[in-house]
Amino acid sequence: MGLLKTIFYILLFYYAFKFLAKLFAPFLMKKAAETIRNKAEEQYGQHRQQQKSNVQEGKTVIDKHPGTQKQSKNSVGEYVDFEEVD
Repeated sequence: MGLLKTIFYILLFYYAFKFLAKLFAPFLMKKAAETIRNKAEEQYGQHRQQQKSNVQEGKTVIDKHPGTQKQSKNSVGEYVDFEEVD
């Protein structure tokens, strides 16, 4: 009798969870999408404000810094020539 009662409670919980998930999932997804959209707008707005405050209208700005050329090291090790063995 205890086994049937346990199986009944498991099935009851499963179907209740499934029903509630279908009921509340659209609301939760909408809320998550709004939160993500607001964060993205906030970050975009901060980025745009920084760009506007630093640059006057009509000015051309190049963000690329001149690269420094790396010195190649000639002492990386010795070259080993491998031969195939038949």
